[in-house]
Amino acid sequence: MGTVPRRFEILLVPSHVEDRSGATVEDSAVRSAVVEATGQTGASGYPRYVGHGIVADIDPLTRTVEALLVDGSELDYGLTALVSGRTPD
Repeated sequence: MGTVPRRFEILLVPSHVEDRSGATVEDSAVRSAVVEATGQTGASGYPRYVGHGIVADIDPLTRTVEALLVDGSELDYGLTALVSGRTPD
């Protein structure tokens, strides 16, 4: 794997939101957090990122959240974790 991005913005979005009526995914998120690379690999085999109560293993090539804890717990049913299309500074 090449260079791993230093940070991502993770969005927690209700999965029941089918028609956003023009709203962006970012506008539909119930929570967001910028997570920073730890330099470690998570149990999923992907780089681990942490920040603002979120621990995530993210595939940097596909920008897919492969594993996630929110405030120390698994993600609640009905929520989906997405990596924002924006690049945090």
